[in-house]
Amino acid sequence: MKELSFEDSLSALEKIVAKLEDGELKLDESLALFEKGIALSRTCRERLDAAERRIEILSRSADGELYTKDLDADSLRN
Repeated sequence: MKELSFEDSLSALEKIVAKLEDGELKLDESLALFEKGIALSRTCRERLDAAERRIEILSRSADGELYTKDLDADSLRN
Protein backbone atom coordinates (compact mmCIF):
# COMPACT_ATOMS: atom_id res chain seq x y z
CA MET A 1 0.00 0.00 0.00
CA LYS A 2 1.34 3.45 -0.96
CA GLU A 3 2.19 5.74 1.94
CA LEU A 4 0.23 8.99 2.01
CA SER A 5 2.01 12.31 1.75
CA PHE A 6 1.99 14.61 4.77
CA GLU A 7 -0.62 16.79 3.10
CA ASP A 8 -2.87 13.83 2.25
CA SER A 9 -2.52 12.45 5.78
CA LEU A 10 -3.44 15.81 7.28
CA SER A 11 -6.43 16.14 4.96
CA ALA A 12 -7.64 12.65 5.87
CA LEU A 13 -7.22 13.48 9.56
CA GLU A 14 -9.27 16.67 9.15
CA LYS A 15 -12.07 14.68 7.48
CA ILE A 16 -12.06 12.15 10.32
CA VAL A 17 -12.29 14.92 12.90
CA ALA A 18 -15.22 16.47 11.05
CA LYS A 19 -17.06 13.13 10.95
CA LEU A 20 -16.44 12.51 14.64
CA GLU A 21 -17.57 16.02 15.55
CA ASP A 22 -20.74 15.52 13.55
CA GLY A 23 -21.82 12.86 16.05
CA GLU A 24 -23.87 10.83 13.58
CA LEU A 25 -21.73 7.68 13.63
CA LYS A 26 -22.36 4.53 15.59
CA LEU A 27 -19.99 3.79 18.46
CA ASP A 28 -18.04 1.11 16.57
CA GLU A 29 -17.63 3.39 13.56
CA SER A 30 -16.49 6.23 15.81
CA LEU A 31 -13.91 4.02 17.52
CA ALA A 32 -12.56 2.75 14.20
CA LEU A 33 -12.24 6.30 12.87
CA PHE A 34 -10.66 7.45 16.12
CA GLU A 35 -8.02 4.71 15.84
CA LYS A 36 -7.31 5.67 12.23
CA GLY A 37 -7.10 9.32 13.26
CA ILE A 38 -4.59 8.54 16.00
CA ALA A 39 -2.43 6.66 13.50
CA LEU A 40 -2.60 9.56 11.03
CA SER A 41 -1.81 12.03 13.80
CA ARG A 42 1.28 10.05 14.80
CA THR A 43 2.41 9.84 11.17
CA CYS A 44 2.03 13.60 10.76
CA ARG A 45 3.90 14.27 14.01
CA GLU A 46 6.76 11.97 12.97
CA ARG A 47 7.08 13.73 9.62
CA LEU A 48 7.04 17.16 11.26
CA ASP A 49 9.69 16.04 13.74
CA ALA A 50 11.84 14.74 10.87
CA ALA A 51 11.39 18.00 8.96
CA GLU A 52 12.40 19.97 12.06
CA ARG A 53 15.57 17.88 12.46
CA ARG A 54 16.38 18.42 8.80
CA ILE A 55 15.91 22.16 9.13
CA GLU A 56 18.22 22.19 12.15
CA ILE A 57 20.88 20.36 10.18
CA LEU A 58 20.52 22.79 7.28
CA SER A 59 20.59 25.76 9.67
CA ARG A 60 24.16 25.26 10.83
CA SER A 61 26.53 28.13 10.10
CA ALA A 62 29.82 27.63 8.29
CA ASP A 63 31.63 27.20 11.61
CA GLY A 64 29.16 24.53 12.77
CA GLU A 65 27.16 26.79 15.08
CA LEU A 66 23.48 26.01 15.13
CA TYR A 67 21.25 28.99 14.66
CA THR A 68 17.50 29.08 14.59
CA LYS A 69 15.06 30.92 12.40
CA ASP A 70 11.43 31.55 13.11
CA LEU A 71 9.31 29.55 10.68
CA ASP A 72 5.69 30.23 10.05
CA ALA A 73 3.28 27.32 9.63
CA ASP A 74 2.28 28.42 6.12
CA SER A 75 5.83 27.97 4.84
CA LEU A 76 5.75 24.31 5.94
CA ARG A 77 2.56 23.60 4.01
CA ASN A 78 3.94 24.61 0.60
